[in-house]
Amino acid sequence: MKINTKQFGTIEFDEEKVIKFESGLLGFEEYHDYLLITEENGYFYWLTSIDQPELVFPLFPIRLLEETYHEESSFEPFSIVTLDKNPANITVNLKAPVYLNQEAKTGFQKIIDDENYPVEYNLFTEN
Repeated sequence: MKINTKQFGTIEFDEEKVIKFESGLLGFEEYHDYLLITEENGYFYWLTSIDQPELVFPLFPIRLLEETYHEESSFEPFSIVTLDKNPANITVNLKAPVYLNQEAKTGFQKIIDDENYPVEYNLFTEN
């Protein structure tokens, strides 16, 4: 299979690489099939819709920020990133993480009811 992406060009992939989101993502419930794209030595992942390749969610592994973040059995938590040209303005959403099971190729998103986890958490801080 192939998809054409603005960021990575044409990507060929096998059906077994597709991550299924039974309920979609918040605000994008109609899209269920995604490809997780990684860059070598990069910190960000790119969750790209198979049906709508221009729909891309930059992800950041939450465990790099907090090892004890809300766990879900067999799933790794990722935060959706809001990118900005100024690194000081890049934020991650800790309130509504995306959980991925890369072995089972499934994922889901849920809202964490905990005031300690903001929607906009600054990923980088200035010294």
